[in-house]
Amino acid sequence: MSASAVLVTGASTGIGRATALALDARGITVFAGVRKPADADALVAAGQHIVPLILDVTVAEQIAAAARAIAESGIPLMGLVNNAGIAAAAPLEFIAVDDFRHQLEVNVVGQLAVTQSVLPLLRASKGRIVNITSIGGLISGPMLGPYHASKFALEAMTDTLRIELASWGIQVSAIEPGQIATPIWATASAKADTMIDRMPPEATELYAKGIAGARASAKRAAAEGLPPERVADAIIHALTAARPKTRYLVGSDAKLIGRVVRHLPDRLRDRLMVRRRSH
Repeated sequence: MSASAVLVTGASTGIGRATALALDARGITVFAGVRKPADADALVAAGQHIVPLILDVTVAEQIAAAARAIAESGIPLMGLVNNAGIAAAAPLEFIAVDDFRHQLEVNVVGQLAVTQSVLPLLRASKGRIVNITSIGGLISGPMLGPYHASKFALEAMTDTLRIELASWGIQVSAIEPGQIATPIWATASAKADTMIDRMPPEATELYAKGIAGARASAKRAAAEGLPPERVADAIIHALTAARPKTRYLVGSDAKLIGRVVRHLPDRLRDRLMVRRRSH
């Protein structure tokens, strides 16, 4: 085992897996949160310093067990990467409240629950917290209202934690990626189909164009997005740099939106977002 460790949630695929393997390559022990034993086995086979943990961030018992396992390992916890997340795509007028609630449970409440469980370990090591937010936490568009709501909330939570934990030397950073080629978009599309099937017929009649645009946008993100390793590079910097940034925009689209588009007048920005989603 290495002299330090990092907990990465949502490590089965995409950004979480890329981050786990990048840390592993640096000789850092990675406590990799996954939901399925098969994903745990795949990570162990791919790395040298990976300790898989069955961890659904909405299950209190699994969160507590993960924190105990890390504490009992005796390895100082240098970082937490809150990466687990889902994307619910549906018009706010018709999305089931339970589906909206689940989006927030995974992307916001679950992140806080995990953070609370390991904060004593991070305080002891003056460790770091890295929250994977999104440009979707800086600017909103149609059909992804639940996702945007969760990422805006995670941005706010990140800022508050950064201020509240500063006196203990705990650095807190937000990673704000643009389009990244990860399975989250295929999963979101499949879940969206299920949610839309449960909606009344007028939902598809009223929002047919928006739903089609959202599906096309998800396909583009999966096909044309940056590799998740680019995000992992930013996460590594946030965990290891002497002076980490408070936020990292990853990708040219994220930088354009984060530095320019989000500061435009509201109605102009709205038109741009609708046009972007429809192409």
